[in-house]
Amino acid sequence: MKHIAAYLLLKIGGNESPSAKDIKKLLDVVGIAADDERLDKLISELSGKSIDEVISEGSSKLASVPSGGGAAAGAPAAGGAAASAGGAAEEKEEKKEEEKEESDDDMGFGLFD
Repeated sequence: MKHIAAYLLLKIGGNESPSAKDIKKLLDVVGIAADDERLDKLISELSGKSIDEVISEGSSKLASVPSGGGAAAGAPAAGGAAASAGGAAEEKEEKKEEEKEESDDDMGFGLFD
């Protein structure tokens, strides 16, 4: 991940084709050692490709990965809103139960009355 982040930072900074040497130099500045094997693989995989195309390709692949939960894949926002609403309802219910327990603890009789 650190290699990809460095590559993208260099691209954003204006370097159209970051080399392994450029990435190592950037990582050295922040005190991170580069893994030569992974770095070489990254450079070979991204050679001649547009970053925008690579990102859109990856996004389409991620769209097909299940992310858990019972919500439909097409409606994550609705599922999230329902989950937060359900959490708020549970919280109110717990508060009511706590208040009820506190008032019923002594049942009208105090220990030191």
